[in-house]
Amino acid sequence: MRSSSCSEVSDLEMSNYSSASSPASPPRPEQIGRSLAEELGHQESHTTNGSVNRSTAQNFDSNSNSTFGAPVSGGSSSRPTGQYKMNINNGGEDGVEEAPVLGSSRAALNEERLRRKLQFFFMNPIEKWQAKQRFPYKFVVQVIKIVLVTLQLCLFAHSRYTHVNYTWDNTITFSHLFLRGWDITMEVSTYPPETGPLSVYVIEDFFKTIDYAIDGYANLSEAIGPYSYPNEDNSMAPMQLCLYRYKDGTIFGFNESYVFNPEIDTLCLDMDSNVTQIGSRKYLHQKGIYINFSALVKAELTFAIKTVNFKAAGPITAPDCYQFDILIMFNNQDHDGQMTLRLEAEPTRLVCHGDVEFVKNSRIEDALRSVLNILVILICLASFALCARAIYRAQLLRVITCDFFKDNFGKDLSNDGKWEFINVWYIMIVCNDVLLVIGSALKEQIEQKHFIADDWNVCSLLLGIGNLLVWFGVLRYLGFFKTYNVVILTLKKAAPKILRFLLCALLIYAGFTFCGWLVLGPYHIKFRSLSTTSECLFSLINGDDMFATFTIMSEKSLMLWWFCRIYLYSFTSLYIYVVLSLFISVIMDAYDTIKKYYKEGFPLSDLRQFVGPYHPNDFTAGVFRDDDYECEYPSFGQVLRRTLCFWRSSQDRGPSGYTSLIPKNSNAP
Repeated sequence: MRSSSCSEVSDLEMSNYSSASSPASPPRPEQIGRSLAEELGHQESHTTNGSVNRSTAQNFDSNSNSTFGAPVSGGSSSRPTGQYKMNINNGGEDGVEEAPVLGSSRAALNEERLRRKLQFFFMNPIEKWQAKQRFPYKFVVQVIKIVLVTLQLCLFAHSRYTHVNYTWDNTITFSHLFLRGWDITMEVSTYPPETGPLSVYVIEDFFKTIDYAIDGYANLSEAIGPYSYPNEDNSMAPMQLCLYRYKDGTIFGFNESYVFNPEIDTLCLDMDSNVTQIGSRKYLHQKGIYINFSALVKAELTFAIKTVNFKAAGPITAPDCYQFDILIMFNNQDHDGQMTLRLEAEPTRLVCHGDVEFVKNSRIEDALRSVLNILVILICLASFALCARAIYRAQLLRVITCDFFKDNFGKDLSNDGKWEFINVWYIMIVCNDVLLVIGSALKEQIEQKHFIADDWNVCSLLLGIGNLLVWFGVLRYLGFFKTYNVVILTLKKAAPKILRFLLCALLIYAGFTFCGWLVLGPYHIKFRSLSTTSECLFSLINGDDMFATFTIMSEKSLMLWWFCRIYLYSFTSLYIYVVLSLFISVIMDAYDTIKKYYKEGFPLSDLRQFVGPYHPNDFTAGVFRDDDYECEYPSFGQVLRRTLCFWRSSQDRGPSGYTSLIPKNSNAP
């Protein structure tokens, strides 16, 4: 049975083996192909499913004495095209056993067509263009995608920076306006911090802080910023005070007793405008509310402010209108006598009603942004479709090749040969296409004002990771050049060893992390939590801030002070002088191996030996255009099932999946 889809091999373009470094090409097969085609007309029987009959394979021309595939390390090959036999090691004591040789002329032609398919499969885009004059759609799509995605990211990064920076600056302003005791030294985060957290310690300061926020909100018109109240008539809206208290929490410290009910009760009330006249304490007493601070968990004071951002106006974006939902939190959860203060401002972007002419121009810019988002979505969908199709066709070709090896050579394709059909680059492109489509759709919703506050962060995460993977994909095309391909092959060669090495190093690192967190946490600012402990140790590996780490340690306990010294010295010595040196040596060993391969030839899998080299003249001869391989094609479900299960153990592995270390011919007791 013939199928036109059989000729449409996968367009995977990743190849670490160029024809320049391959052995000398065998003679071209067009003359043999013509004679075989003529002979096919006189044949009266062949297998019904397009595969080669094992019994027929024994009648092949006895003059064929070439070995299967190309030499392992870059030697020359002069085998006649279409005539191959294969050496199969069955693990017996007598050594190598030869498989039956292909004898049918149709089988020989079929084998040559499969070989041409595989040769075309491993070509790079330039060679594919020369072989079939096929336009490199995927390459062009990737180039267009890089340009559009990068342009989209730059525009969104500008908008996001403006949004986040504007929100942070307004938060600082609100802290000065509504937080009692706020100082300019608290505006910039320093390490180690110069001041402690803003807190209140006496009951009177608690109520004064509330009164300070209410007075600031009442005098909002005196602020330099263009702030307004959320009401339509710009009248002051009531602030809301919420008290979170234990249902019962009374402490009698003089006789070490207490009454406690851990259930938390919430009470919220509006603070009217007359609070500024009588004060918050008296106002609460008039409402019959008396705060028991031993039972108070936290208190929250909330209110809203509207404003317009003119800074965003310009050739890129129009002015933005915001509503800030402000929260002042009094945190007393620790009940240690220190009630910390924190102000948060959550922005919500509103639809502006500004100058008519400017709104008209703004709509044109919004339309252009929408067109860019739609183009990115369409190009990513096209890229996803092309790469997904290439991945599927590669697995279809893998299944056909495995069946060919079983039917004609009596052996399964090795795992190394099967992995040749897995293109990690295309899988990465499919992943970044999904991220970019979702991120672009979310970006369009943000720019159309249909969003929530967290969508800025989610959208930036999707577009950022997607753009990162897009630029990583450029390495695939640099890999076609020998100079750059050395780096890629070195990383690929060293990756398994690096992962095993990092696993061992991570176990030691985890031990130091937990030990430092437990012992030094109460006395050292860099070891207060598990995450900060890990960050401190990672910084020490890179030689960052080592002297400060030694000197910050508290001297309250002399034993722990000496333990800190021994702990830090042993960790830095082990990881800087031993672990990092071994890590570099693993990479250098892989680099030396790749250089040796470039000089002596790369080791070839059984698939590469079967494919063999090709001659540049084959491109103009048109031998790659007639690749109608006869076979019975598996269904999509069969391809998917065999793709998920192709990693199963080879026949030379034991029941446990591990290769036996005992020779088969040894007489173990």
